[in-house]
Amino acid sequence: MDMLFDTHAHYDDDAFDADREALLAAMPGRGVGRIVNPGCTVASSRQAVELAARFDHVYAAVGIHPENCGDYQPSFIDELRALAKQPKVVAIGEIGLDYYWAENPPRELQHRVLRDQLALATELELPVIIHDRDAHADTLAIVEEFPQVTGVFHCFAGSVEMGRKLVEMGWYLGFNGAATFKNARKAPEVIADAPLSRLVIETDSPYLTPVPYRGQRNDSGYVRLVAERIAAIRGLDVEEVIRITWENGCRLFKMDH
Repeated sequence: MDMLFDTHAHYDDDAFDADREALLAAMPGRGVGRIVNPGCTVASSRQAVELAARFDHVYAAVGIHPENCGDYQPSFIDELRALAKQPKVVAIGEIGLDYYWAENPPRELQHRVLRDQLALATELELPVIIHDRDAHADTLAIVEEFPQVTGVFHCFAGSVEMGRKLVEMGWYLGFNGAATFKNARKAPEVIADAPLSRLVIETDSPYLTPVPYRGQRNDSGYVRLVAERIAAIRGLDVEEVIRITWENGCRLFKMDH
């Protein structure tokens, strides 16, 4: 049986404080062969690196999330650079723009932090994990300034047209439990349109738990439900989707298959 690749899960989150070790240890037995844990601050990036060191099937990304960039200092890039050179760090992320919350850091600061981290990814030749919430035009414009950098737009919420443009530029599109929600409109359209070779699956654990478990804490075991949703939309066998998204995740993060 093919193993699942959860390309985005936050096991450093305090929602997992009670059972983190046991939960992660159990994942291969639940069919999950690889997990990428992105950081959202320098501290959580450090935790992600530590978790990757403890579990064979866990990998890390290091970065500063747009919601968490209010205290940004240029020295943070030096700290991320050092962390990124640790074994099993496969990307810079979670980085991007978030205009959803009014209390988020100023847009100009978010832009600067994103550019600084894209420059770091260019320097280190690493892919990036992009967070883009209600900021499609600006996120796209800024990533276009760094043509050497590609990666994944996680929890992709853009249009079919934006998805096509990103695929042309060499990017992957990540989908999670949000694609299973009854009010999901754009995600199913993009999943139907985009090349299967550019789709990856994720959970964004502990958030965005797929139907029928919506409202409960998410974990990587539920990533199969995302594969099932893609299979249903594309008229494919779920095992084929699991195999293809595994290969895509390995290509995205430059891992052996």
